Amino acid sequence: MTVDEVLAELAALEDPRMRAVNERHGDDHGVNLGALRALARRLKTQQDLAPSLWAADDTAAQLLALLICRPRDFGAEDLDAMLREARSPKVHDWLVNYVVKKGRHAEELRVRWLADADPVVASAGWALTSDRVAKDPEGLILDALLDTVEAEMKTAPERLQWAMNHTLAFIGIEDADRRARALDIGERLEVLKDYPTPPNCTSPFAPVWIREMVGRRES
Repeated sequence: MTVDEVLAELAALEDPRMRAVNERHGDDHGVNLGALRALARRLKTQQDLAPSLWAADDTAAQLLALLICRPRDFGAEDLDAMLREARSPKVHDWLVNYVVKKGRHAEELRVRWLADADPVVASAGWALTSDRVAKDPEGLILDALLDTVEAEMKTAPERLQWAMNHTLAFIGIEDADRRARALDIGERLEVLKDYPTPPNCTSPFAPVWIREMVGRRES
């Protein structure tokens, strides 16, 4: 399929009611994600097509591009530019989780983005840091991360706050020696304490999250 054919198919999948729901969360598209994934399965991996879809500057097209691309084919500068272009939270999240984490430059970009003055970019650095804490904490200075969370998370912008909270929770879950401090920070800062949580889901409030996950592992 050509870019124009793919864009036409995405346009045909557009649902005004779905767009209204998504726009409440900052995502300006009306394509059902199940239908989007089905289209991606039909297209399969097409690295040549993905950049053209991304350049269409359409949220649904960018999401599709992230599903059909080959993560290891992107350079660090390509990914940095894409992150700064990503205006939708869903595009931002998929780029980090589906592409950057699976590519060759995750650690380089983690360090770069963690120190970025743009809080949205910095949130990507914290998301990659959470992944390191969970999978490969060797070399991370966890106490320094907790120092930063303790000093900055309470007043951080929403997306950065959310990502820092994930790192706090992951440290508490994965590192028994620092669990008490992570719980204490979470209890004192009370970030996301009142976050509405559906039944049978775990609260993102770090102390609840930490205790729930540790309890599951110990049961």
